[in-house]
Amino acid sequence: MGIIERIKEIEAEMARTQKNKATEYHLGQLKAKIAKLRTQLLEPPKGSSAGGDGFEVTKFGHGRVALIGFPSVGKSTLLTMLTGTHSEAASYEFTTLTCIPGIIRYNDTKIQLLDLPGIIEGASEGKGRGRQVKICRF
Repeated sequence: MGIIERIKEIEAEMARTQKNKATEYHLGQLKAKIAKLRTQLLEPPKGSSAGGDGFEVTKFGHGRVALIGFPSVGKSTLLTMLTGTHSEAASYEFTTLTCIPGIIRYNDTKIQLLDLPGIIEGASEGKGRGRQVKICRF
């Protein structure tokens, strides 16, 4: 049984359990199990390179511009509008987990535009989806 199925099973048990003073401890235990399973779901599998090795972006064009900022502020949308490169944008934070390059052509110049994952304080300790974001080397 996978993690998602176990979470659904625990949520179903919580829905069946009557909420009163006698069942508070049991419900608390179930909530703790769900929190632990969700943490496991966000962590990369052991032995994978996620969050460790990172990725390399090949230089292209006459200059490079990196879009750096908080999650869900429009970096991916800006890249898509300016370059025509598809960078997925969704209604949840940390949609972009890797660097997405695009090219802007201005007169006879080609400028490389890089869409980087959103940054927040504490991401290196796992806040948000910080451990899943790969490190970028230019």
